[in-house]
Amino acid sequence: MRGISLMEEQHKVVLVGSGAVGTAFAFSLLQNITSTELIIVDINNERTQGNVLDLQDITPLTGTNFVRKGDYNDAADADLVVVTAGVPRQQGESRLDLFKKNTSILKTIITPVVASGFKGCFVTSSNPVDVLTTITQKLSGFPRERVIGSGTSLDSARLAVELAFKLEVPVQSIKNAYVLGEHGDSSFVALSKTTVLGKRLTEFTEINDLYLPRLEESVRTRGSRIIALKGATYYGVAVCLMKICRAILTGKEIKLPVSAPLTGQYGQQNIYLGTPAIIGADGIKEVIELPLSSEEKTKMDLSAKKIRMILDSLK
Repeated sequence: MRGISLMEEQHKVVLVGSGAVGTAFAFSLLQNITSTELIIVDINNERTQGNVLDLQDITPLTGTNFVRKGDYNDAADADLVVVTAGVPRQQGESRLDLFKKNTSILKTIITPVVASGFKGCFVTSSNPVDVLTTITQKLSGFPRERVIGSGTSLDSARLAVELAFKLEVPVQSIKNAYVLGEHGDSSFVALSKTTVLGKRLTEFTEINDLYLPRLEESVRTRGSRIIALKGATYYGVAVCLMKICRAILTGKEIKLPVSAPLTGQYGQQNIYLGTPAIIGADGIKEVIELPLSSEEKTKMDLSAKKIRMILDSLK
């Protein structure tokens, strides 16, 4: 029986991972989605119970939510399983350096979740997220649209922040600024659809061919700078995860760049890479292929090649 009993529709979310990203996501989720039962699963029982108690304290203030510690069997009737578990990236370490460690951890999660009878959607942010999202789909055997990674949603948010500071405009005025490809070192900016204050970005002389490489590098290294200063990044990705989950749980569709399953888009198949997608009830509704220049297409191919090399090394 669920921990809440109300007239409004109830949601059930299982969160695997009680570290910094997981708890920041839980905090955001409980503030933005009501009538939710949140079950947290983690091998660190004491930390998990501490986080559960801490999060329970906000439930009287945030709606009709319920939080408890649980196990993989709780996924049987869940709407979502959100995976943030894994070894965190250290300073000087790339996301792809993590793949063997976190792939081993992922296998211990997906197998018992599927065995529970889970029929919902998987959402993951564990790094390297494009690789682990691809592996999650293969391990689970779930339809591609029901497996989603946070992908370049965070990178794209960082791009909007960088542009806002450069142009001295509110960040909310920047629309359709996307980072595509791998959530990592081969990511790249795609600005053909970007508008600022309703105008095309090309109308702003500050954004020129000399500035663009610096912009791309600044966006790409922003996470490393945060890690160097405070040891980890978690607020941004937590809200990205919340937005993905909110769209799935409520059915209110959003367009967001995520680790999406490519089935011919950009000439790629059978892998997940960062590109805009429409997300709603039951997962990904549509994967959007943006028009790319020949240079951007080469960069997307490079991202895909890197992901395939990682996946091939696991065989």
